[in-house]
Amino acid sequence: MQTTAAAIIMRDTGFSTDDWDRAILPPDADLHGDHLALDLGPQADLDALVVHLDRITLIRIRFGSFADGRGFTIARRLRAMGYRGRLRAAGHVLADQYAMARRAGFDEVEITPAMAARQPEDQWLARADWRAGDYQARLKG
Repeated sequence: MQTTAAAIIMRDTGFSTDDWDRAILPPDADLHGDHLALDLGPQADLDALVVHLDRITLIRIRFGSFADGRGFTIARRLRAMGYRGRLRAAGHVLADQYAMARRAGFDEVEITPAMAARQPEDQWLARADWRAGDYQARLKG
């Protein structure tokens, strides 16, 4: 599934336009070539991807609802498996969840213009200092 031109990308610096200009492939696509982008849902089979991770530049993980935390688990697992590319959360992610998304391993969040209207950039930026308040980091220090 391709990102629409109207998608808004939230990063630590605020809202921006999507700079990914290639196709984002479904999980069952033929994964040959380099600089691939993959669209995963909450039931993704990550074990099948492990041999391809070094060639995937972007992985977009779809959230079906605000209450479904499986996307955070997928992001954490991908990072633990050694994935170093871009991780994008997409769909039903709230501004309140931004810090958690970043700590789970996401680099950015893709939202719709309607979501951006309901939760403007300042609400997202209020959570952009995602390392603040991280009790796990304080325990390690």
